[in-house]
Formats: sequence, C-alpha cells, structure tokens
Amino acid sequence: MRNQGSSDRSWNNMDYNILVKIFMTLNFMDIISSVSLVCSSWRSACCDPALWKKLDLSTLSADSNNVLPKPCTLSNDESGKRLMKILKSALNLSRGNVTCLVFNYFISINDEHMIFASERSPNLKRLILPLNWHQLTHSGIQQSFKMWVGLESLTVPSVIAPFKIMEAIGSYCKSFSELKLQCFFNLNFAVALTKNAPKLKVLSLRGTMVHNQAMIYILYNLKHLEVFNMCHCQMKEVYQYEVGFTLYRDIDPPIIEKSSRLKKFLTCQRHTCDMCKWKPYNERVLDWTEFEQRCWREDEVSSLAH
Repeated sequence: MRNQGSSDRSWNNMDYNILVKIFMTLNFMDIISSVSLVCSSWRSACCDPALWKKLDLSTLSADSNNVLPKPCTLSNDESGKRLMKILKSALNLSRGNVTCLVFNYFISINDEHMIFASERSPNLKRLILPLNWHQLTHSGIQQSFKMWVGLESLTVPSVIAPFKIMEAIGSYCKSFSELKLQCFFNLNFAVALTKNAPKLKVLSLRGTMVHNQAMIYILYNLKHLEVFNMCHCQMKEVYQYEVGFTLYRDIDPPIIEKSSRLKKFLTCQRHTCDMCKWKPYNERVLDWTEFEQRCWREDEVSSLAH
C-alpha cells in the first residue's frame, strides 16, 4: 500500500520471518491455493521448511470437493486427479522438507500418488496411510519405499494384513522402529513382521482382533520391542486343526508374564473402558466407519496419534 508522504509498505516487502509465522497459522490448502500465488516474496516464504514438517491431508473435506463424501472410500478417477493436483502443489512448495505425511482416511490412493509423494519427500520419517491403499501394486510399493530409506514410523489401516508393505520396509527402511496396524493380526503376519522389522521398538494393535499365538510369537521374537499397545483389542483362540475359534477380551496370563520385560504394555479395563463399549458389534453402535477412523487417529502411544 502507498500513502502520500509515507514510505513504501507494499505487502511484497513484508519481513520474511513475519510472513512465515503468519503462514504457520494457516491451513495448507490456503497456502497452496491462494497465499503462494500472491507474489514472489510470499511464495518464497511459503516454501520455508517450518511450514512443511507435517503435511496433513486428513484436514481435507468433502465440502471442498477434495475427497469423496464420507464414508465412501472406493476408487474415483475425479477424486484421484484432485488428490494428485493437491500433492503436486503442496510437495513442490515443500522442497523435500516433509517428514510426516498423513493421508486422508477416506481417500483412495494409487501408484501414481505414492511414487510422486516418495520422490518429493525423500526425508520422510512417518507415514499414515488411508483405508483404501489396496490399489497399490507390488511394484509401486517397492518403488515408493525405496525412496523412503529413512522411514521410522508407519500407520496402516487395512482389511487384510499388509504383507507387501512389510516386505518393502524390510528391504529398504533399516531405521524402521514404530508400527500401528488395523487388521486381523494372525500368526502368519507376526512371522512376517519379525522377519522384516526385527528392530521394531513400538507396536500398536489398538482396536484390532489378535490371534493369541501371534502375540506370544511377537513377544518371544521381537527382541527390541519396548512398547506394545493392546488397548481395545479382541483376542482370538483357534482350536486344534482350525475346526473353530473363541473370541474373548481378557489377555492370557502367559502373555502378561512375557510382556513384563517391556517398558510399556498397554491394555484397558475391559468392563469400564468406553472405547470397548463402543465396539461396532455392540448393537448400540451404528457407525463402523466412525469407530475405525477413531482407532486410526487416536492412540495411547503419543508418537502414533495424529
């Protein structure tokens, strides 16, 4: 702005550090869609590393036509194109400084999204995947995680165990130490996990169904495990020859005894825990998606909550 008799106080000449502090209060969508387009000095401030430590796509809403309406998580070409446009704008501004990437729970991602994200965020330390990541191919997963050699932490919501992802982590992510899973945790995956992430220190199975033999295997074979979150879980015991199974809440005494070596073994009070009372198979609870998203976002392990 210019006022007669006063010095030039153009927006273009605002102090860089002040701009960065102001921009840190904004949503990343405001930065990529408007603020970064004002002038060259503003765009330069929009690239400051302080703004891009965490790229949180969970803030996207259906109202802004960025994601599919809740609870739809199916593939959609138009939403895929929108997501790619957002990733390109944000990650180009970030200049490789993103260390934590959170996808929106309801977004569907494919190889194009993951590979582009991995190429533009080589310093990534933590990754939170959406529910619908199953379009990713083996090749796409391998190519992406090959770029994320410094990855330390991962959250994976899934209907099936993510064997392909753990294989890629075992091949490329040698500093990997934290994992949060939302899938049925059986003995086969427990074996794969110990093989591909032998240095795992933190494991959260919050709100999942867990095979009791898988838990015992983990406690015996993950020698570096320090924190194990079993809050809100349901245990499954399979009968001999797999002719049937039993579901129950209380954790077996041998598991409790073996877990005594850990720094933290987190469980909840089954009969008084509000979260356990709010399980989808309880007739009073109607919204499975809301429960699953809550399990995905929250965690008793602070480093896994987002």
